[in-house]
Amino acid sequence: MTALPPVTVVVTTFNRAGYLSRLLESLGRLDPAPAAVVVVDNASTDSTAEVLEAAASSLPVPLTVHRLPANVGGSGGFSAGVERALAQGATWLWLMDDDVEILPGALAAFAPWLGKYRCLHGRRLDHTGEPFFWQHRFNDFLGVHFPVPGNVFAHAPVFRTNVACFEGVMLHADVVREVGLPDPRFFINGDDTTYGWLISQREPVVYIDAFVLRKARPQKQIDLGLRHLNDSSNLGRYCGMRNRGHLARYLMEYGKFSRAGFALGTALTAAKEILRLAAVEHTLSGVKPLWNGWRESRFILRDPDWSPMPTLAPRPTDAAS
Repeated sequence: MTALPPVTVVVTTFNRAGYLSRLLESLGRLDPAPAAVVVVDNASTDSTAEVLEAAASSLPVPLTVHRLPANVGGSGGFSAGVERALAQGATWLWLMDDDVEILPGALAAFAPWLGKYRCLHGRRLDHTGEPFFWQHRFNDFLGVHFPVPGNVFAHAPVFRTNVACFEGVMLHADVVREVGLPDPRFFINGDDTTYGWLISQREPVVYIDAFVLRKARPQKQIDLGLRHLNDSSNLGRYCGMRNRGHLARYLMEYGKFSRAGFALGTALTAAKEILRLAAVEHTLSGVKPLWNGWRESRFILRDPDWSPMPTLAPRPTDAAS
């Protein structure tokens, strides 16, 4: 069996004490186990503190609770959690939301691939135990990620993509230092897609053919054949449209921005959200947040003070060598 390097699990949570408890229980059953766990509590107001207090004494690995004074969203939570894990000397970081459960043997499934790739994902099941749709590739011209149809593992155990998902991405600490922390300005929606794209400009981003997580939280969805379309929220819709401003600025940084193509991609994004509203949520009340988000994205595009997240200093051992 391939030896497993030390892995720090980084979880961001907000007012989902029940799901968080199930995640931490599944984490405690892992064999091999991670080296450490960092949980970022996004100023939860439910019983999250009690769940974390109980886990601190029951988990077989060290648990660090990093409580934030305000809810800064998944983006801000993962940015803070990754920074904390790096400060504690993490070598590998496994990021995940609070509404998943870890499958037995998950870390063992990753072990053979950690010597070849530095940004990788395993597969996920949905809450019913069926494969959860995830496979996408990002189109630079449109600034939109598209589903990849069919069995992407039909001919190889590895699927190469150019996006990441914070619901299960495994990152080497040096990748984070080279790219910078996840951008907290996204709050939610699009932060992980953009982060994976930034990494893909330097090296491979992959999925491996091994199920490692199970989605614990049910979601409304419809099957479009090529992909599933899940429900969302007005905040998610607003941030998704607003964050296209941040995405555009990153594309500009790499010389990949097309004004005409990005405008078309924005129209496609809005159309998808309207379809989601009508077909999945059976309402059109979320159109106004879409509009407000688009207006905010225009300010971000023209912001003279905008700058990308900075890279981080290398490890002292690297700097000295």
